[in-house]
Amino acid sequence: MASSKPIPPSTDNDNDTVTASRRDDPGQPASSAAIEWISRLIAIDTTSRQSNLGLIEAVRDDLRSHGVHAWLDYDASGAKANLFATLPASDGRTQGGIVLSGHTDVVPVDGQDWHSPPFAPTVRNGRLYGRGACDMKGFIGTVMSRVPAWCATPPGVPVHLAFSYDEEVGCLGVSPMLAAMARRNIRPQGCVVGEPTGMRVIVAHKGINIYRCCVHGHAAHSSLTPRGVNAIEYAARLICHIRDVADAFAANGPYDDGFDVPFSTAQTGTISGGIALNTIPAACEFVFEYRNLPGVDADAVFARIEAFAAQTLIPEMARVHPNATIRFTKIAAPPSMKAPASAPFVQLMHALTRDTAARKVSYGTEAGFFQRAGIPTVVCGPGSIEQAHQPDEFVALAEIARCERFLSKLIAPSTRASTLI
Repeated sequence: MASSKPIPPSTDNDNDTVTASRRDDPGQPASSAAIEWISRLIAIDTTSRQSNLGLIEAVRDDLRSHGVHAWLDYDASGAKANLFATLPASDGRTQGGIVLSGHTDVVPVDGQDWHSPPFAPTVRNGRLYGRGACDMKGFIGTVMSRVPAWCATPPGVPVHLAFSYDEEVGCLGVSPMLAAMARRNIRPQGCVVGEPTGMRVIVAHKGINIYRCCVHGHAAHSSLTPRGVNAIEYAARLICHIRDVADAFAANGPYDDGFDVPFSTAQTGTISGGIALNTIPAACEFVFEYRNLPGVDADAVFARIEAFAAQTLIPEMARVHPNATIRFTKIAAPPSMKAPASAPFVQLMHALTRDTAARKVSYGTEAGFFQRAGIPTVVCGPGSIEQAHQPDEFVALAEIARCERFLSKLIAPSTRASTLI
């Protein structure tokens, strides 16, 4: 049962809430249960650098109050955990069924100018504001608000709840979760990752590959430059090569016009190095990423970058000092995702949302991990990705209402899902 704590009053005209929802969508407005659950989750600060256990344990305890067992899978520190729970189908089945997946962590609010406290959920003008409102506590809260109804009237298919940690810092929690599912012989037949899509079905997204590069040179006084190996300069040459790789993708493809950026991309995001102007820098570190289209071999992209370092730059560096080198560390590599249009699960999602377009996005999600584990997956959830990570992040109440109707149709006692999944 959702918390009875009221939503903080808004400084705007909250009387517009219901009319705004109806104006945006002809269906019923968002339920108070969903709004209360989302608000409850927003009020728990789960910024990735902090523990998510307050949220996870609140969800676990609520599920337990409805007779639903949830197991937690902790990270190595014990400060974070995934949660997984299964609601049996009306015929008692627990195998197969649908996963409703969401990540519990949120990005920081540091330096952002919010008009209301980011962890004090506020409703105004038909929108629910707060960090994580759309990314992605809006989906998790809506799912949790449906649990009492699903327990009272069991669904037509088993429903699995999969809530992960540390998605925002490289999708760190989802792989341990999938491994734990495999150990327990849990084999779902479909997954909905509830990232904000405006309740449109996303069938493909790019992969994200994040690397740290450490260039180790050799220090010397700047008046003796031939005796040193300038780590910043060699890092700059490698960064320019990464830009060349990006330019080649833009010029030569491959292309997929379904994406807003229809080719793979690459860029360097951060760099640091050097200690003084008159000292040849011995070290330089930078972090780069590339986002590959589905079907583009991510490992082959890295191999091109690594080969330039190994075959061109390191030999030059070593001629000056034998210990000079370049090292790469993979930080994260969420895989791309592409769901076949002919797959029964994809067709079901299109039918339930009445959205038949083959929509694709350049941002990454945990969907690629589920697909790689053999689980047909789409991305579909309330809110807009344009609001994610922004100050005054919000989810429209009309979007919450649409999500509720979608879940009601998907997880109904008698549903097309029971014949397709």
